[in-house]
Amino acid sequence: MDNNLITGNLKLQHDKENKRFTMAINDETAVVTYKLVDGQMYLTYSEVPFKLRGKGYGKELVEGTFEQLTSEGYKAVAVCSYIKAVARRSKKWNSIID
Repeated sequence: MDNNLITGNLKLQHDKENKRFTMAINDETAVVTYKLVDGQMYLTYSEVPFKLRGKGYGKELVEGTFEQLTSEGYKAVAVCSYIKAVARRSKKWNSIID
C-alpha cells in the first residue's frame, strides 16, 4: 500500500516507523505526530516551520492526515489543540473531536 497522499501540490507521507505524517514544503518539513492505541491514532502534535505559518499549510497538513489515516482504516482522536481546531471548523472532520 502506498503510504503517500497528494494534497494540493504537496505530498503527504505516512512514516509508520516514526509514527508521524510529514509534508515537504519547499526545503522545509511540516509534521503531525501520533500515538497508536488499539487502532486509534491519537494526534498529539503538529508543526509547520515558522517561515511557512499563516499560509494554509497547517490546515492542508491536518486535513491530509485525516484523509490518509481514515483511508488506512484508523480512527483519529485529536489531542493537539491546533488539530482539534481544524477538525472543529470542518464539516467533514468535526466528528473526530469530543
